[in-house]
Amino acid sequence: MNLLASPRVIIEKVIPEINSGEFPVKRVPGENVTVKAHVYADGHEVLSVQLLHKRQSEKAWKQAPMAALGNDEWEAGFQIAAQEDYLYTVRAWINSYATHAEAAGKKQAAAQDFSAETVFCTEFLKKRSRLPGFTRGPECALFARKIEGEKDPAARVRLLLDTRLAELLLLRPEKETLARYPAELRVSVDRERGRFSSWYEIFPRSFSKEPGKHGTFRDCERLLPEIADLGFDVLYFPPIHPIGETARKGRNNSVQSFPGDPGSPWAIGSARGGHKAVEPRLGTLADFSRLVKKAGKYGIDIALDIAFQCSPDHPYIKEHPAWFKWRPDGTIQHAENPPKKYEDVVPINFDTEDRKALWDELKSVFLFWARRGVTIFRVDNPHTKPFPFWQWVIGEVRAQYPDALFLAEAFTRPKVMHRLAKAGFNQSYTYFTWRDTKQELTDYMTELTRTGQAEYFRPNFWPNTPDILSEVFQRGGRPVFLSRLVLAATLSSNYGLYGPAYEQCVNEAVPGKEEYLNSEKYEIKEWNLNAPGSLRPLIKKLNAARRGNAALQSTNNIRFLETENQNLIAYVKASRDGSSVIITAVNLDCRNRQSGWVHLPLSELGLPNESPYKVHDLLTGQSYVWSGGRNYVELDPALPAHLLKLEGHLHREQDFDFYA
Repeated sequence: MNLLASPRVIIEKVIPEINSGEFPVKRVPGENVTVKAHVYADGHEVLSVQLLHKRQSEKAWKQAPMAALGNDEWEAGFQIAAQEDYLYTVRAWINSYATHAEAAGKKQAAAQDFSAETVFCTEFLKKRSRLPGFTRGPECALFARKIEGEKDPAARVRLLLDTRLAELLLLRPEKETLARYPAELRVSVDRERGRFSSWYEIFPRSFSKEPGKHGTFRDCERLLPEIADLGFDVLYFPPIHPIGETARKGRNNSVQSFPGDPGSPWAIGSARGGHKAVEPRLGTLADFSRLVKKAGKYGIDIALDIAFQCSPDHPYIKEHPAWFKWRPDGTIQHAENPPKKYEDVVPINFDTEDRKALWDELKSVFLFWARRGVTIFRVDNPHTKPFPFWQWVIGEVRAQYPDALFLAEAFTRPKVMHRLAKAGFNQSYTYFTWRDTKQELTDYMTELTRTGQAEYFRPNFWPNTPDILSEVFQRGGRPVFLSRLVLAATLSSNYGLYGPAYEQCVNEAVPGKEEYLNSEKYEIKEWNLNAPGSLRPLIKKLNAARRGNAALQSTNNIRFLETENQNLIAYVKASRDGSSVIITAVNLDCRNRQSGWVHLPLSELGLPNESPYKVHDLLTGQSYVWSGGRNYVELDPALPAHLLKLEGHLHREQDFDFYA
């Protein structure tokens, strides 16, 4: 390293920066990127620090001055205006003109001579005016003449410190001390549904018109108006491929199946095809394409489960035996997670020497379905496949289909979940399913929204899945289904339900396990979607509130509130412009009515200290007049939540600072 050529200006610790610039941060159009950096130099000269940003397709950088926060920390931001990746970096230099102009101002205030500073500044402006290609040179020359011609010291200082002149000089940095952060950092920009989505999961085979029959894609078409009316915009199917016969599982995951048992959809592949085919009893590829198009007319995306594993009958096993592991006796190795065994599933061997062919084939699976209109993929167990594969395949698919979104179903170790998010997954399953108490929920949301995770890890909250019926539902019953529904839908801007089972508060579990008894994974169900006591009315109100209020369409804008009762959790969300403010309060006690006082940050919400203001409950339709920062709530387990919209308040014009 040539220390003689090292810059005097130091730029370090640029935030956000993921793994030294290896991975991008995530945004959608309309969101901001706030950039901070540590920038300093020796001495006491004035620094000029700029944030450079542009769309990836643009040649010219846009420049934004970074504001000094103190302690050599600087900040600026830019807004994402289009669904295209962005780049950003930081540059800085010693502003010799500003250094001398400020010195002149200090000397003039102290009644000292500042002629030397004036001469330096005017000569500097003259040199600037002669720089080749500098179209604003004449303006610099004009300022120089005005300064030289001004006899009044105070007026001369005002000219030296003129803000228009300062902005003009920022257009051409001083090359002698110019430093630039060595990395150009990237923003990966998704469509809006990456940030805000409501998922509804069903098994298509369970929705036949005729009891006892296997449902079809045509049957699913009938559901689209209902699902749209409920306010869901993603309809998610488990794997829709042919199901293997060999070692097919029976009801309740039994190793013995009987005639009529449909098998697990995750045992993919038979003589009828593999990952690019559909289970014949569901219909044809043409039927599926028709369903995707009809769903689009209702504003619904069809999300497919992509599980890179095979049944023992999958065509891949005969065509590409090197893609699998084989025992010494010549039998194929089925999936295991001791003490669990999955005799109907064969894992893919990603360590195969035929790696390129394997990767290309798996990429072609995504592209096959993307060509048929599928742009959302829920990926099963991605943490059991190599990180480099996901980084490559997601990049390849999104290069052809920029609207494609990937949800990582990875209930695993935190660092592994984070690496998958960094590698390209747009949304991620989370530990919300097991965060029950007020402290657990507050700590977890703070981790998700107030640390570096907020830049790349986009949570999708699922209270239940076909695989998971957590213990809190088993012991708490209907009140827990109500409270967890409200929490999922309001804490996170992305949430989902394993729909029919959740609506009907199904909580019968395999003894001693967090698994559904008589699981739909292994049998065809008959769901009465209009059954008495269904949670559908509440679901519909929640989704309507989410769609109608920008405050609920972000995750990182949450602020928890003091409640004076540990059984009550409360939080407020506000849109950046303050036009939408939602206060949520939830009773976490599934057996008892709870009450307490909720404290609001009046000044941050633009509310007066004394005047009353109105809140309207979007779940019940009732309105309340509140005043001051401390207000009373009382919640019964029968409806354990308030979803209060702040009305008629005096919000501020500047951005709210609720965001991470």
